[in-house]
Amino acid sequence: MRLRPAPLEDWLRESYFTADIDISSSGVHSYSMAELRALTALRHDDLDRLVFDDGYSLGAPAVRAAVARHSGDVDPDRVMTTSGSGEALALVMSALLEAGDEVVVVRPGYHLLVEYATALGCTIKDWHLDPERDWHPDVDELAGLITERTKAIIVNFPQNPTGTTVTEDELRRIVALAGEAGAWLLWDGAFRDLTYGTPPLPDVTTLYERAVSFGSFSKAFGLPGLRFGWCVAPTELLTDCVHIRDYTTLHVSPLNELLAQAVLENAPAFVQPRLDQARHNRELLLDWAAAHSDLVSLAAPAGGVSAFPRLVGVPDVDAFCDALFKKSGVLVIPGSCFDSPQHIRVGFGGRTDQLTQGLERLANALKETRR
Repeated sequence: MRLRPAPLEDWLRESYFTADIDISSSGVHSYSMAELRALTALRHDDLDRLVFDDGYSLGAPAVRAAVARHSGDVDPDRVMTTSGSGEALALVMSALLEAGDEVVVVRPGYHLLVEYATALGCTIKDWHLDPERDWHPDVDELAGLITERTKAIIVNFPQNPTGTTVTEDELRRIVALAGEAGAWLLWDGAFRDLTYGTPPLPDVTTLYERAVSFGSFSKAFGLPGLRFGWCVAPTELLTDCVHIRDYTTLHVSPLNELLAQAVLENAPAFVQPRLDQARHNRELLLDWAAAHSDLVSLAAPAGGVSAFPRLVGVPDVDAFCDALFKKSGVLVIPGSCFDSPQHIRVGFGGRTDQLTQGLERLANALKETRR
């Protein structure tokens, strides 16, 4: 197995830490440890009692139960905690997929969801999101891609980078299509709690026995540095994941699980303020795009905190993004990181002042290209 370099991570590796203004992120504004303790009433004594023993292969029982409640009262025995949802995705795909398996993925999409199955030697079929449809998924197109040979369908809704999502009716139709083919449905729900005008989608594992859902603290919770994630899956599949994990990370740190349990037991206190801020920022972004329709073409994101506008009249978007960073100190993600070279990813989940300043500098830089 040989993975290709991830262009998104290569782009962010240095610039993320030196940007004057970051409007690239797909997550909300991060919390500090002081804020975490205040929101959870976690005390120094709670930390001092922690013993740094090895952890449980599937996660501490109390933490798995907290994940289960947050996911919609699923069975805690079906929960595995991981070092971010990326580990969960890698473990599940490694356990399920083999060379030659037919797998449907969404494009444009996050590199792990697309490239990992490719590296395993799977035959990839692309479910393309069309900008002419404002990126909204065409489930009829998905139906045409699925065959009796389809081993897995890998999706991410609300979606990164476009911000599109599906309705609950469309989710149920996707479930039905997977069921008709006997295919596994891997559903990355990292942005599940970040929706605008509609409630969060139900956890897909409550609807289909061959489904796996994934969650994370990196997007809606504002805790990317905690590196905490999970999956909900059939217990037999989790056993296979543990056998792979025995060769890698073994378990999540007890410190991370202590903090994660406290956060999950107070989830609304973390998610709701950031969702409110994102909702406000989204309106600012849409107003900005409408005022600069000669410079950008933007479909309104329905979920998550990233948008994927097309830059009008910019022949080399990579070079533009590089110049924007070097001259204006503004970090965005070129769409080439998602195989969409005329677009950029803009994140609107951060501080409002950063967003407004970043968008102003972005507009000025785009105007400069016209001179």
